[in-house]
Amino acid sequence: MESTVLITGASGLLGANLVRYMHQLGYKIRVLVRPGAHLTVLADIPMEIIHGYIDRKECVEEAMQGCDYVVHAASLTTQWGTPYEEYKKINIHATQLIAQACIAYGVKRLIYISTANTLAPGSKASPGTELNAFGLHHINSGYINSKYVALQYIQEQVQQNGLPAIIVSPTFMIGRYDVKPSSGQMVLHGIKKGIMAYPSGGKNFVHVEDVCAGIVKAIEKGTIGEHYLLAGHNLSYKEFFRLTDFHAGSRRRKVQIPGSLLRGLGRLGSLVQSLSGKSVKLNYASAYMLSLDNYYSGKKAERELGIEYKSIELAVADAVAWFRETKYC
Repeated sequence: MESTVLITGASGLLGANLVRYMHQLGYKIRVLVRPGAHLTVLADIPMEIIHGYIDRKECVEEAMQGCDYVVHAASLTTQWGTPYEEYKKINIHATQLIAQACIAYGVKRLIYISTANTLAPGSKASPGTELNAFGLHHINSGYINSKYVALQYIQEQVQQNGLPAIIVSPTFMIGRYDVKPSSGQMVLHGIKKGIMAYPSGGKNFVHVEDVCAGIVKAIEKGTIGEHYLLAGHNLSYKEFFRLTDFHAGSRRRKVQIPGSLLRGLGRLGSLVQSLSGKSVKLNYASAYMLSLDNYYSGKKAERELGIEYKSIELAVADAVAWFRETKYC
């Protein structure tokens, strides 16, 4: 008998890849998406589509009925120009509704998709792990802070009410089917023509297919209440953009922006945003993250879930090829 999985966030990079991946493994797919959500990239995948809103109880309960598993991947991820109340509604309140419905309807496993930045990052020599405490509250990122609150709620429900949840925290995902695009904006930035400015920091990059594999392995063999980082490869931005150059077949002059300058521009952007009430492209939170050594280790998932990470070269090549096939560049 097929197992039914409810996936939220199917119109995003991870959700689109996960729908395709789990369908290929024989799962019966159900998605909860907003009315009008674009699912053209999944037109060839048989699935049940529930149109509704993840922050409305009646929509969540309709979608949840009869499901064996739930993967909650939907999230408001923008780093600037969004009031905290919006993050609270989507990232916290919706997560609470989904957790409560999982308990009420006897779901076997909830895989909650958090973010690596709910754990303090580290250096390349000593990358962040699941043992690290929350370390980025001081930058006042609505996205990161709201995801941390939601994570705490999930852990509380596991301990107090028996929620069968496992937490998965991907780092920066790269790959195909990035329709909006989200993380693929960095790939597109890397293959544009002309002089390129890049930040001084770096981050961990992971192939989105490895995150899909990690989610399925968490369902199959993960320990309830555990937190697993899905973290592939630590690269500076300079190293990452060298890869995009290679796979795009181009050579661009690159100029590094000093971290102090970037953070100063971010403070100015935050001030303008505060005074004008209008969103800006660069605020302090985003500038801080771009100049940070934002490195993590995925060794726990390797040991306990059996994850084998694909090369970052393959991830970049897949993303560049898909963007070119679909005429994004």
